[in-house]
Amino acid sequence: MAAGERAEEPLAELSHYVVARPIYSEAGFQEENERRPPLPPTLGERAQAACRCSRKRAFQIAKSFLPILEWLPNYRVKEWLISDIISGVSTGLVATLQGLAYALLVAVPVGYGLYSAFFPILTYFFLGTSRHISVGPFPVVSLMVGSVVLSMAPDDNFLIDGSNATGTNGTGTLIDSESRDAQRVLIASTLTFLVGILQVVFGVLQIGFIVRYLADPLVGGFTTAAAFQVLVSQLKIVLNVSTKNYNGVLSIIYTLIETFEKIGTTNIADLVAGLLTIFVCVVVKEINDRFKHKIPIPIPIEVIVTIVATGISYAADFEKKYNAGIVKSIPRGFLPPEPPDVSLFSQMIAASFSIAIVAYAIAVSVGKVYATKYDYAIDGNQEFIAFGFSNIFSGAFSCFVATTALSRTAVQESTGGKTQVAGIISAGIVLISIVALGKLLEPLQKSVLAAVVIANLKGMFMQVFDVPRLWRQNKVDAMIWVFTCVASIILGLDLGLLAGLLFGLLTVVLRVQFPSWGGFGNIPGTDIYKKVKDYKNVIEPEGVKILKFSSPIFYANIDGLKSSLKSTVGFDAVKVYNKRLKALRKIQKLIKKGKLKATKNGIISEPGINNEAFETDEEPEDNEDIQVPTKEVEIQVDWNSELPVKVNIPKVPIHSLILDFGAVTFLDIVAVRSIKTIIREFERIDVRVYFASYQDNLISQLERSAFFDDTVRKDIFFLTVHDAVLYIRNQMTYRDNQDPIFEKISLMQESKEPIEFTETSRPDDELDVQEEAMRRLAS
Repeated sequence: MAAGERAEEPLAELSHYVVARPIYSEAGFQEENERRPPLPPTLGERAQAACRCSRKRAFQIAKSFLPILEWLPNYRVKEWLISDIISGVSTGLVATLQGLAYALLVAVPVGYGLYSAFFPILTYFFLGTSRHISVGPFPVVSLMVGSVVLSMAPDDNFLIDGSNATGTNGTGTLIDSESRDAQRVLIASTLTFLVGILQVVFGVLQIGFIVRYLADPLVGGFTTAAAFQVLVSQLKIVLNVSTKNYNGVLSIIYTLIETFEKIGTTNIADLVAGLLTIFVCVVVKEINDRFKHKIPIPIPIEVIVTIVATGISYAADFEKKYNAGIVKSIPRGFLPPEPPDVSLFSQMIAASFSIAIVAYAIAVSVGKVYATKYDYAIDGNQEFIAFGFSNIFSGAFSCFVATTALSRTAVQESTGGKTQVAGIISAGIVLISIVALGKLLEPLQKSVLAAVVIANLKGMFMQVFDVPRLWRQNKVDAMIWVFTCVASIILGLDLGLLAGLLFGLLTVVLRVQFPSWGGFGNIPGTDIYKKVKDYKNVIEPEGVKILKFSSPIFYANIDGLKSSLKSTVGFDAVKVYNKRLKALRKIQKLIKKGKLKATKNGIISEPGINNEAFETDEEPEDNEDIQVPTKEVEIQVDWNSELPVKVNIPKVPIHSLILDFGAVTFLDIVAVRSIKTIIREFERIDVRVYFASYQDNLISQLERSAFFDDTVRKDIFFLTVHDAVLYIRNQMTYRDNQDPIFEKISLMQESKEPIEFTETSRPDDELDVQEEAMRRLAS
């Protein structure tokens, strides 16, 4: 037992701690510890540091711009090459099919989807910092690009005479589909080029932080709405129903209405092929997810379904027998590079900004997941540059905007991909499809490609089940999710994203403008302070109120600070002062009339004279200055006692107020001025104001704002709330020991023995008009 007791003794000692130190105010702490004010580097020093160059620094800069120099020399050929080859082949097959399918979302011929699955990988291989993401088209971004393409090149712009027609828009009107497709390809590639320029600019300016404003609930609501938009856009392809190309507010509603109005013209062959493809893909993907630990390589169901569907369509000749919509033509080889149409930049700059941010946000979000899993870092600014150059390069080859696809990246990682070598190999598989296999896919039904797109939306639709969890954890985040989703469905993806972003920022502003606050008290025997209403054993120090305001203080919430002050102390300092001033005015009037007499014994009324001091409190509370005699002795009034005038003066049960600024991160100039006013308002009713637990940067802000002067000094700032409470307690004990003489103003019916008065003086330079009047009335 003795050994056991000795073993427990150190634990008992560690469960308590005792600290003995002085009570620190800011001034005392700075003096004792010799504060060193920070010296910001001069412009010359900054320029010298930025321009300093050495061999090591040059190599670091080169590696930061070309991350391949960092990981390629450390590539483990024997351990990683086989895994990267297997992963690259699997990912390349999926990328080929998704490239064809996502081209439908952009409203360009499907062959251009292969280009978009090939070219962006080439530049990202050298410039990207993520080792696992698969670069290429993504349905959300593709749909955003498609909305711009359809708005700038609608079918109505290509109506022609029947003799030159190459297509129809489903309403009997003939259109020039070749000219339309060429114009749409030009618009998509020009938009891609502009998006790339913006992303490079963002990366050079080091503003990768902008993606932080796209919170997870906002991205979840946006991508779910985008999935719904994609579903609606692909529904008409699965049904093979021709509709107008709607764009803008309520476009999805108009598309749904027209689709169901024409549902009677559904092509049964396309519908059956689409439904079977969706069913098979969803089932097999579910099997891949549930048995991913037992299946070494996920079943490439999209590839299998596409090969089978192409064979069946070719053998049964669906186009001629059932009028099914097929791919028809896929160009072999590459098109020569073409410059963008710069004249279109002004029409697409707003859309390109939102597309650039969304594409970057999706890629970085996915990349960070795998970077965390495999313990390496992603450089957000370099990712901006990598995707920017990828889009500039691919835009010259008639591609549309690239980012990463969640499903394709999951395939690359789950099949053993270790580095972007897998990405280059996947690009090689797409290259083979472009050069040699494109002709074989021409009989493929478009409804099968649309079904592949829909099947890949499952993960985004499953995000709907995040809403109940968000509601339980944080109702504001749940509201952001729902608002962004609804706004993106109704307004369109670009305006919906903007609306969701503004709504999210609004919730932040409101939470800062109306922060939490409360009166705090002390846990007896400790230096711990908690909210009075939350704990039964918390006790407020006698005559002291402690307010904690949990927010930065600036022009928008300064009224909230004043309101919380009134609620905490239980009175309005300005109204108390005005009431006291009014009482002194009444006393002065009665003294002038001879009804009251001011002597060193107090204020007495003449015998036989009716006391008219108890008059009604009906006079307006003005601040008019009153001429009063100045030769009387100074009288200090106990305002909590009964007064000889009938004025309802609120009681002030405290002598000190402590503001806990532990959660205040900054103050603006309006807040600084208002806080100084608050100090003066409480000081003139004999309530001292102290500050505690502030951050060091607040002192620097206050110094720059000329906050401190002869009346407001640093000795009212304390390192902790407990320091302030102990200081106040010591001050009150010292004052009580001094036994000061207070002359109470009272209605006396008989004369008393004279009492010695202590005359005091106060500085007049900081007193306003009201304070000056009060001083003279009290003299």
